[in-house]
Amino acid sequence: MRIAELELDLDVFSGPFDLLLTLVLREEVDLRELSLAEVVISYIDHLEARGELELEATTEFIVLVAALLELKSRLLLPDGDAEELLELEPAEAAEELLARMLDARRYRSAAAHLAELLALAPEVRYREAPLPPELRRIDLEQAPAGLWDPAILGRALGDLLTLPARLDLSHVLVARVSVAERIALLRRLLRKGGELSFDEVVEGDDRMTVAITLFALLELYKRGEVSWEQPKSFGEITVRAAGRAAVGGRR
Repeated sequence: MRIAELELDLDVFSGPFDLLLTLVLREEVDLRELSLAEVVISYIDHLEARGELELEATTEFIVLVAALLELKSRLLLPDGDAEELLELEPAEAAEELLARMLDARRYRSAAAHLAELLALAPEVRYREAPLPPELRRIDLEQAPAGLWDPAILGRALGDLLTLPARLDLSHVLVARVSVAERIALLRRLLRKGGELSFDEVVEGDDRMTVAITLFALLELYKRGEVSWEQPKSFGEITVRAAGRAAVGGRR
């Protein structure tokens, strides 16, 4: 949505937002009687009706409303307070608002122009300007003659296109079981005896399986299905079905 499409119906003005800005700068609309809150609410209602938000137009609207708010605050402040708190007079603030409006319109036009150029350009774009001198490792005039040999350049480009060797991931541990599978295993063992040793359950398993089994135990504890005891740090963990014994020791 462009700012020009915003229609306002206020107590002191009815029409497009662009026209309101023009009338304010010409002092044909008294900014002190204009409710900027109603302007913002009208804009929000318009966005809700459209169901979409354009960041460029919204940014422009915020900048212009902020400038109007600044100008209005200068007009409302008494002369003495204005001199102490503000550096610009109302006339200068109006000029500042006009400058911001022109900047916003200029940037919007530039953005539209760039969008048209990008739409016409190919997907792959090449740098046409030479590399800045400060980024060059050596001057082009001092470069060795063989550096521009077609064979050397061809080999260099060929190396860039060569696929790298596949990474060796053999050292990466891959989970062979899931948490759901270990939950089912713990439930099955608890149904048989009502109690089990965690160390015996994971005996002979790799570290990844031990970690997954511990996650499964924590999940069962969170669900209130099990409790456990560990009399000493790094000691054996005894797991019991819920109701068989209270949780004790350090966990």
